[in-house]
Amino acid sequence: MKIGIFGDTHDHVDNMRHAVSEFNQRECELVIFAGDFVSPIVVPPLRRLQCQFIGCFGDSDGNKIGIQGGMRIVGTLGEPPLGICTKDGTKILLTHELEDVKGMLEGIQVIISSHSHSTGIQKDKAGRLFINPGEASGWTYRKPSVAILETSTMEADIIFLPEMPAKPEIFCRSNK
Repeated sequence: MKIGIFGDTHDHVDNMRHAVSEFNQRECELVIFAGDFVSPIVVPPLRRLQCQFIGCFGDSDGNKIGIQGGMRIVGTLGEPPLGICTKDGTKILLTHELEDVKGMLEGIQVIISSHSHSTGIQKDKAGRLFINPGEASGWTYRKPSVAILETSTMEADIIFLPEMPAKPEIFCRSNK
């Protein structure tokens, strides 16, 4: 089963569209969102997803009522942590902040979080796969990204979306 994973869109509507397009092109059967829409403005592009959607809130979601209202026609959205059992039996624990799931990992195969905005894919000693898709927004590192998980092999990859332009230089002029 191919699963698209992303988080931290932080109101970047264009990169939400890029992420949705990437997931549709790769024929994902499920898309999982690890928190931080920020506001309902980024919800409409999710209507173009061609698969099931499950997501959780993050620590920067300010208008939860508005986001939840828009999500009613898109998919499932809840407070983290969320336990997900996919149709192929993969057990996933979804959260925004990884520290919120300490002590909850028994029987879990995949742990998905974002929050740090840094990409990461690693397995622990117990063989559990930890995935951080990085930031879909690109606001922090200018390299927006998502992840793709293939549950049949339990392998995941980071996929970079179109790169953002460099941050502009700020010039200050003194009145001397």
